[in-house]
Amino acid sequence: MPIFKTKNENFFKKWNNEMAYVLGFFCADGNLTIGKRNNHYIEFTNCDKDILEKIRKTLGSNHKISKHKRKNKNWRTYYRLQIGSKEIFYDLTRLGMIVNKSKVLGCPNVPSKYLSHFVRGYFDGDGNVVCGYFRKSDRKSKSPVLSVRFTSGSELLLQQLKYRLQKQLDLSGSIRYNAGWRLTYSTNNSRILFGFMYANSNSLFLEQKKKIFLRDRLIGTVA
Repeated sequence: MPIFKTKNENFFKKWNNEMAYVLGFFCADGNLTIGKRNNHYIEFTNCDKDILEKIRKTLGSNHKISKHKRKNKNWRTYYRLQIGSKEIFYDLTRLGMIVNKSKVLGCPNVPSKYLSHFVRGYFDGDGNVVCGYFRKSDRKSKSPVLSVRFTSGSELLLQQLKYRLQKQLDLSGSIRYNAGWRLTYSTNNSRILFGFMYANSNSLFLEQKKKIFLRDRLIGTVA
């Protein structure tokens, strides 16, 4: 007997903290696809199964999370959550999502109230944080460094994200291309981003990435 698949088809109709986070994650690691029979799907992919399980629960879904091995043995196994729904598909298009979005996607018009959750979602999908001691070229001793970086195939998305963060938090970041576009923030700005992204974050975040931020405190580099 087939299992009835559930999902909250109203999820992307109204802004809230969870919706903003999942939208941010979708901008990074999501896809819209249309099948041969005009089936409409939304997909999330990530190497961390736990975050997909959190997103699945948030979406009210019981769809399977499938495991996929890559052809290159040096690459990590990844997981995929695929949900069939024309309603959700077109709600996402109204929010600015498009098929084959990787190089042309812009940043959605996220209300300022929910921007922190959107940014955390995008960061968990296509961001990374580095924390440790590094030696600068003009110094003999190592200095503590914290750095946040967002990556994308779309320069437009990062330009618009940079503008929103500068406007709301007075942050200054730099965008460069190196096998993809990267928006990078230095130590002080990264600490501001940490406080911004994880305030009122509830349980929707990647544990590993938050732990790296907390390491910054453990080595005594946060005032």
